[in-house]
Order: sequence, then C-alpha cells, then structure tokens
Amino acid sequence: MDIIKNAISRIESPDRRVMVKTQKRLDLLTKPQGSMGRLEELVKLIAGITGKESPSINNKFIVTMAADHGVTAEGISAYPKDVTAQMVYNFLNGGACINVLARYIGAKVIVVDMGVAADIKKHENLVSMKIGMGTKNMALGPAMSRNQAVKSIEAGIKIVNELSSAEDCDIIGTGDMGIGNTTASSAITAFICGVDVEPVTGRGTGIDDRTFKNKVKIIEKALSVNKPLKNDPVDILSKIGGFEIGGIAGLILGAASNRIPVVIDGFISGAAALIAAGLEPKSTEFMIASHCSLEKGHKIILNKLGLKPLLDLELRLGEGTGAALGISLIDAGIRIYNEMATFGEAGVSEKN
Repeated sequence: MDIIKNAISRIESPDRRVMVKTQKRLDLLTKPQGSMGRLEELVKLIAGITGKESPSINNKFIVTMAADHGVTAEGISAYPKDVTAQMVYNFLNGGACINVLARYIGAKVIVVDMGVAADIKKHENLVSMKIGMGTKNMALGPAMSRNQAVKSIEAGIKIVNELSSAEDCDIIGTGDMGIGNTTASSAITAFICGVDVEPVTGRGTGIDDRTFKNKVKIIEKALSVNKPLKNDPVDILSKIGGFEIGGIAGLILGAASNRIPVVIDGFISGAAALIAAGLEPKSTEFMIASHCSLEKGHKIILNKLGLKPLLDLELRLGEGTGAALGISLIDAGIRIYNEMATFGEAGVSEKN
C-alpha cells in the first residue's frame, strides 16, 4: 500500500490562482466573454491541474488496460474470453478503433497486460503488469486477493509515474479491454452507488434478453456471496472487480498525484473512477468525463462523481475511444486559448 499512500499524499486541488489568471486571458480574447462555453471551462481546469498559465497538451497518451474475468464462466457475455487476447494483438498491430482515433488526435496508445488469460508476446507498445491469468469467478467468491487488488492499483500508478518522468506526459486517456468487465463494473456501480443491480446493468457486447437476465442474477449472486465492505475500496475491488479496473483506478490516482489531466472513458473507466474516488476524493478534481456511455450505469456513476460528460454519442466500445474524442475537444480549447488574438492584439473594439 506504500505506493498508493504516497500517491494519495501528493494529491492537491487544482491551482485556483492560475485558474483566475487563465479566465482573465479568456475574457480578453476576440469573442464575447464565455462564448466558447465548456471549452473555456476545460482550459481553466487544465491550467489549474498543471499549474501552467499557458498549458499545452502536445504529448498525449491513451493507456488501455486489458484483463480477463473468471465470471465469464457463468455465460454473461456474447463473446468468448479468447477475444481479450485477440484484441490486445489488434491494438498492438494498430488495427483497432482506438488506434485510428489515437492517430487522428496525435496520441500514443500504450497497451497494458494486467491479467489477460494468455501469454502475450513482447511488443514495443506493450507493458506487462500481469497479476494473474484473469480473475477468479466472483459469483463463487472473491475475484482476487486483497494483495492482488493492491498490486493492480499500484501498477497504474507506476505507469503514470514512468510516463511523467520519461515521456513528458501532458494528458492521459483511460481505456479498457476485457470480456466480462461490464459485469464487474455493474457490480461495483450497484454497490458503491447504492442502487439495484438491474438499473445499472447493460447489454455489454450485445447480449440477448436471456443472457441479460442471467447477467443480473450473477451480479446479485456475486454481491451476496462476497459482501464487500462499504468503506473499503480495495476490498470492493478485490471481491467484485477486475485487474484492469484496479489498473485504471491507479492511473487516475497517479495522474492526480503528478498533476496530469486524466480523461475518463466509459463505463469500465467510470467504475474504476469510483474506486479511485473512494481512496482519495480529491482525485475527482483531475478527472474529465469524455462521454456518457450507452451502458445504463454510466450516467449513475457520473452523477455520483459529480462529473459532466463532454459528449453523448451512445458509445459503448471502450478501449479509450471516448477518451480520445474527449482529448480532441480539450486540444481544441487549448489551441483557442494559446493561438487566438486578444482585442488589443487584433485592434478590435471591445463591448461598451
């Protein structure tokens, strides 16, 4: 827990003084004050997080965490668990949707093996943090040990620490891959948000009605069997979570401790954000919700965290795709702030 405690101890709120100065410049740009809406709010937030009055996001990273889930043995997914490893190779070969969007926004995709149930071959864009060959079946007992849960969070923190020191990282987008991970995310959401299982359970990879009903029953069974501790995020993660969910929670805490904006993807990243916020509530001040997923539970997560999504495009892919689109909007706002002329520079009269 020392790595987690150290990261949490370094998390401070965004710099309000810098945010005030940033607002003053925004108000001087050749536009009616506030006319760029939430883009202006994003610029202020990025400035406050980084502590820089003229922030830039030249070095962008999407970190896609991958792991398998033992609960797939209960028939809760439309796809076999083999797809997790197959998609990891697709990411590494540049053929997935996240690769396309990352190229579009000028970001680097880092794929992390947190616990894929296969031996993944070495690759320059692969980081191996494998904790196990997938989690255990949470319908029968804890998905992982407490020690494994701690290690998964620590892995995410370590990755951000490395990016911060070696890559001059300006912004991070979270992503996921793992057949069965919407089941774990629904369980986490229902438990932490204090709601029934069915309203936060979606169709995941596109399951039919019969599989959906089974999925709800399995989640309810997992909660009943494991009885997570309400005020212990690590216990919740260990009993009903996933290795990649813990890794993403670590990414969020690591980003906050290094004063790096972290753009949250969809439902699985949202579940991880609940874990991170449980460990350190101030971490929410560094989170930017990229979009609201079509997964039913995501809106409940965002409301719980007090986050307003930038987009609502009915996405439900994961991988970091929503985060990439969110980063593109943040980039637009930063460019407006840094490149747009002020009234004085342009010789344009201000309002009376």
